Amino acid sequence: MKPQSQYYHLQPKNHVKKINNLVFSGVFLLVISSGVIESQSIVKTLPGFVGDLPFILETGYIGVGESNDVQWFYYFVESEGNPEKDPLMLWLTAGPGCSALTTLVSETGPIIFNKANSTLEKPILEINPDRWIQWLVDHPKFLNNPFYLGGDSYNGILVPMVLQEIYNGNEVGEEPQIKIKGYMLGNPLTDRRGDYNSRITFAHRVALLSDMIYESAEENCHGEFLNVDPKNSLCMHDLQIVYKCIERINKKYILDPVCDTSNTFKNSHLLRRGLSSLNKTAMNMLLLPQVKRQWCRGDNTLSTVWANQKDVRKALRINEEYDEIKWVPCNESLTFDYGKEAISYTNNVLSSVAYHKQLTYKNCRALIYSGDHDMVVPYVGTLNWIESINLILTNDWRPWFVDKQVAGYTMKYSTRNYNLTFATIKGGGHITSLYKPKESLSMVIRWLSDNAL
Repeated sequence: MKPQSQYYHLQPKNHVKKINNLVFSGVFLLVISSGVIESQSIVKTLPGFVGDLPFILETGYIGVGESNDVQWFYYFVESEGNPEKDPLMLWLTAGPGCSALTTLVSETGPIIFNKANSTLEKPILEINPDRWIQWLVDHPKFLNNPFYLGGDSYNGILVPMVLQEIYNGNEVGEEPQIKIKGYMLGNPLTDRRGDYNSRITFAHRVALLSDMIYESAEENCHGEFLNVDPKNSLCMHDLQIVYKCIERINKKYILDPVCDTSNTFKNSHLLRRGLSSLNKTAMNMLLLPQVKRQWCRGDNTLSTVWANQKDVRKALRINEEYDEIKWVPCNESLTFDYGKEAISYTNNVLSSVAYHKQLTYKNCRALIYSGDHDMVVPYVGTLNWIESINLILTNDWRPWFVDKQVAGYTMKYSTRNYNLTFATIKGGGHITSLYKPKESLSMVIRWLSDNAL
């Protein structure tokens, strides 16, 4: 399938508001001003979900480039509250190169897999009680809605760059004028060197490294754990000890076991037979054993099986010309190891701190949040770059609450017409909605409503 993206809208539920979900890729934001939409349709039912969908789901393609020869697939979920006034959010899926479908059915979207009752042969969908549930030139009724840009992980690089382009377009009078209010980022990769180095500091803070091991590595490596001089034998020796301590830790969520799903893909009847036989297999589900298994958090096996079924592609209005292209959660060809030659555009920018700094001169709100058990992009590195852009601290470190329980800690900064809220989510991992969906939703709703956490 072609690259995908999503959007979100706010909705009321139990006297609070939620975000309805839409997702687009970064390229989409540049396309908004062109007004080119190739196709769109309303999806009323989905395989694995009983009955009609209780929300408005739209899918479609947008042409990219002067000749529109690249088509980007999108999902749009309209607000279940007040679509005419609720905030419109464009949520970018990270990776880089990961599919918006993962966000739609596994993280913040309106539906999720019922893992307790699902098997590889029969994935089952249900309503996500903590869903975030919006679209412009061809959907002009949303032009007056306040607009926010959001993303997580790798989008810490992309979002501030795209946001700057939106502000620039508005300032020179490009149409349509977008009512941009701000942005939010979760566990954002922002400065590759700084974020990587902070992993060692974080590991020490959470008792994965002893004081002696950490202090020796800090002294001998001079605080640099990424670009290490191979001739520095003392540093190299210390890092061998460090890596031995943390190599079997689940970096996305340090309390979870390391989860290897490779055997599932190798042994699954559905996947071993390949895409061409997958559709045939899907029509003969009853002939296969109904195998139940324990699912790892973040495991995309169900999504992969479900998204590659012919009836699912038809329901989502995937163009038939892509029938022989297998859906995968992420385009692994875009992965990159720091220090090696960049293989794609995804590594042209190693730090987006300068873009955040430029945004401090705009009339803009920012929410930066971190799951405090994430070692992929630890909160300590995020706090370091926030402090480097020279904001004024207006509210110091304090707890914030959900149901009278500490949900995390927060600080607030400001300068000129820009303000930034930083928050941790207690017990959250690299994608916080996977680990703390209720707390994540409460945080976003309060911030979008301009209420204190």
